[in-house]
Amino acid sequence: MKHIWAPWRIEYIEMEKEKGCFLCDRPKENDDARSYILYRGKKNFIILNRYPYNPGHLMVSPYRHVASPEKLTGEERREHFDLVCRSVEVIKQVFATDGLNIGINLGRAAGAGLETHFHTHVVPRWSGDTNFMPVLAEAKVLPEMLADTYAKLKDRF
Repeated sequence: MKHIWAPWRIEYIEMEKEKGCFLCDRPKENDDARSYILYRGKKNFIILNRYPYNPGHLMVSPYRHVASPEKLTGEERREHFDLVCRSVEVIKQVFATDGLNIGINLGRAAGAGLETHFHTHVVPRWSGDTNFMPVLAEAKVLPEMLADTYAKLKDRF
């Protein structure tokens, strides 16, 4: 039997789940490297997903705690989508992707892990990046540590 180690996942499995909203809390910490905040706009920010589907998986989020896009102001919506587009440009430059998934999950039934704070996922994809591990072993193998991904992306924003 082959073993694939993903030691960073144990932190998520064993940790006490955060109270409150991490998308509200992280920008207030004022430690962007520790929080993996890549960019701060006026109304939205870009943050790496701590438990990514693939390296470079990031999220664009408004600072304001709203659950759905229709609750955003026009200025918040415009900046939000501008940052999604900028994220696409940067990820293509840095990771030479074969494609990207851009997704918004509204509500738990739609897959939202955090359903009370609207955000958009931008996920790099490569041909063949999906294999048997998620199906058979309920595990995703990531080839890069989060801090290394942050270092690659930070200066591009």
